[in-house]
Amino acid sequence: MPLTKEDQPSCPVEKTLSIIGKKWAVLIIRDLLHGKKRFGELLISLTGISPRTLSARLDELVRNGVIKKKIFREIPLHVEYRLTKRGEDLHLILDQMSAWGAKQ
Repeated sequence: MPLTKEDQPSCPVEKTLSIIGKKWAVLIIRDLLHGKKRFGELLISLTGISPRTLSARLDELVRNGVIKKKIFREIPLHVEYRLTKRGEDLHLILDQMSAWGAKQ
């Protein structure tokens, strides 16, 4: 559940971390920077994540407006995830994290 306005941190860094700071969230966003993905594709690319954890992180990111979930009502049923504009705005942050990590 997204934080209420009263519960949200006032520090911008804390606000950002409250949305993308949980384990796997940034890696999900990283994978979606390359385009929409289905649940199974994300599960394969994120080695070590459980389906339950992936589902929970995706739901949190959807609730926080970072990603959009599209359900295709066909047989077999499938779901695609993609970044919203708000999620795409995180591209620069991830680029900086990547550059910093490459120097280490």
